[in-house]
Amino acid sequence: THTLQTTFSSLDVHVGQSYSVLVTADQPGQDYYVVVSSRFTNPVLTTTGILRYANSAGSASGPIPGGPTIQIDWSLNQARAIRTNLTASGPRPNPQGSYHYGMINTTKTIRLQNSPGQVNGKQRYAINSVSFIPADTPLKLADYFNIGGVFRVGSISGSPYGGGIYQDTAVMGADYRSFVEIVFENPEDIIQSYHLDGYSFFVVGMDGGTWSEASRSQYNLRDALFRSTTQVYPNSWTAIWIALDNVGMWNLRSEFWARQYLGQQFYLRIYTPSTSLRDEYPIPKNALTCGRAAGRRTRPLV
Repeated sequence: THTLQTTFSSLDVHVGQSYSVLVTADQPGQDYYVVVSSRFTNPVLTTTGILRYANSAGSASGPIPGGPTIQIDWSLNQARAIRTNLTASGPRPNPQGSYHYGMINTTKTIRLQNSPGQVNGKQRYAINSVSFIPADTPLKLADYFNIGGVFRVGSISGSPYGGGIYQDTAVMGADYRSFVEIVFENPEDIIQSYHLDGYSFFVVGMDGGTWSEASRSQYNLRDALFRSTTQVYPNSWTAIWIALDNVGMWNLRSEFWARQYLGQQFYLRIYTPSTSLRDEYPIPKNALTCGRAAGRRTRPLV
């Protein structure tokens, strides 16, 4: 995504995200600090690099610049200010081509709420009260070979129900080529970051408090960022719109590895009854099979 050119004195880069930045080299020729510090943590962790002009006449000196504020609103407003440049790399005079995501009706709303808890006396994390546990067979192989008893579509609800945490091999079903709204709800006091394999999506809205249907009135339906990872601020929500145009079994997970490992993830199964190569390539002939799929033969790529 090419973004609108915006000047920031500091930039929040959330877990799993990346940016390309332009640095204006218009200062006197010397060395300067580039400072990276953690956000919303106690203590704040800081490291530095050196930006050196070719004609540098001196080392970086003075105190290290302070880190960003701990105020959530500051970070939230910055995130909203980073928007797509609709006139970059697009046909003219129609900046966004023929695809205007804001004019497409969503067919389904999925609400996902994270939560911590204990299961059998051990720490776990969950989405919609389901803490993911891996199966004995890779889910895509089980789906491809129609192996029963490995997972169950619908083992995770499409909305939070407020019950206690339980463990399951969580798989949610969705229709191929549907256009879906997903709302991440974070009732905890720490920031969250989510990634979806196989897709990029439009981050149409984020705000503090509880999401409701009225929250759609503040969505950005014109120039939202198109990315595969998004942050969810403490006690806040983030909404994304996504075209489910990639058949498969895709992992949606927390980008915080401890939480991911302890269950804050599930699989989104995008299904079509078609076996056309137009919709999904077959498993390669040299693919390794294991678990209950061990010894199964794959079809050739023809």
